[in-house]
Amino acid sequence: MKDSKLAQLSQLISGWPGLVAGPPEALIEDCLVLLGHLGNAHTLVDVGSGGGLPGLPLKLARPELEVTLLEADQSKAAFLIQACASLGLEAVEVVSMRAEEAGQDARYRERFDIAVTRALAPMPALVELCLPLVRVGGRLLAQKTDREDVSAAARAINTLGGSLRAVLLARSGIREAGTVVVIDKLLPTPAAYPRRPGVPARKPL
Repeated sequence: MKDSKLAQLSQLISGWPGLVAGPPEALIEDCLVLLGHLGNAHTLVDVGSGGGLPGLPLKLARPELEVTLLEADQSKAAFLIQACASLGLEAVEVVSMRAEEAGQDARYRERFDIAVTRALAPMPALVELCLPLVRVGGRLLAQKTDREDVSAAARAINTLGGSLRAVLLARSGIREAGTVVVIDKLLPTPAAYPRRPGVPARKPL
């Protein structure tokens, strides 16, 4: 891995057992497929950040980004705080909160230019967890595979103020079938969404 900070992130992930499933270096490379879809975004939220993927590789590649890493798991959030300190990163906030709660919190609701996520949830639930965090005029970038039925999320996307722009092939060394689902935020999300923690997964729109 050419970039020393990305290599350092890979080592940090390797040193925290159970954080990710797969070789960190390849996972980081996979995250960087999103770089070409960020446009002129200034604020980015990584929903269900886990080991900081894809938020930290994107921050390292685009240092000017203001990044919020949203991770409910306390152990993973502790890793994220440690990793940001070790990497000397500024303008990164680690928020240990469920996405359903953050989406109803005035500090985070409809604040971000871009929401990114990988391996979070099936598309209908994912849209409800992420789109309330995106400002009108922003977009959601979800890393998926070509096996995912994006049409199943059509009702959720429409209900939450979004519009499906594209499903783009985004292959990497570990994901031959990788895609990026691009959803534009056209209208404010109705106040009722996201619903209470756990409901989007149990009763998807």
